[in-house]
Amino acid sequence: MQQHDALPLTDFIEYPAAEMLERSQQFYADIKRRHSIRNFSDRPVDKRIIENCIKAAGTAPNGANHQPWHFVAIHSQEIKAQVRQQAEAHEQGFYQGRGGDEWLDALKPLGTDANKPYLEHAPWLIAIFSQKNTELEDGNKQTNYYVHESVGIATGFLINALHHSGLVTLTHTPKPMSFLSKICDRPDNERPYMLLIVGYPAEDATVPQHALNKKDLGSIASFM
Repeated sequence: MQQHDALPLTDFIEYPAAEMLERSQQFYADIKRRHSIRNFSDRPVDKRIIENCIKAAGTAPNGANHQPWHFVAIHSQEIKAQVRQQAEAHEQGFYQGRGGDEWLDALKPLGTDANKPYLEHAPWLIAIFSQKNTELEDGNKQTNYYVHESVGIATGFLINALHHSGLVTLTHTPKPMSFLSKICDRPDNERPYMLLIVGYPAEDATVPQHALNKKDLGSIASFM
């Protein structure tokens, strides 16, 4: 193995086998309660909660530990309105045919359309950007590796952290998303990856029945 600087692993916690099984069951029971919500309350959410969840996302495994991501947490009502205006403009074209019949038919059971009021109503939006390279302090550029995979894992960490904190989320990927770069004033080396809507569910929030249909273990896993 190639020599490298390393520190002893001191923060790993080993649990008894029975507790491990119980913890895995508890986690599954908890994560099953995570739902994509489209009816958000405008109740405020403490910025510190968002900060902690983004810090948790920043611990995700990634290529060469280059951490090729940037998170823009949007609380400003003015900026949220800009995001909604741009997103809905693109979504209108998608739902009017650009998405294609097959894709639009697949979305019908979820009841989605081009109207996205939650982009203004929810207390927080988190725009996630991927970085194809990183500018170093000396002005040189560092190539990043496995960018798409790394940012995807970090996004999963972020969604889980927000759920664990007691909030609900919705993933939103309007096509194209280049308007987010301009609104969030991000540099050319970054590309919009996803927009997360974050907050509390509205009192009348619902979950589409279709969204509760999850494949069973035999359909998603093989053991050899």
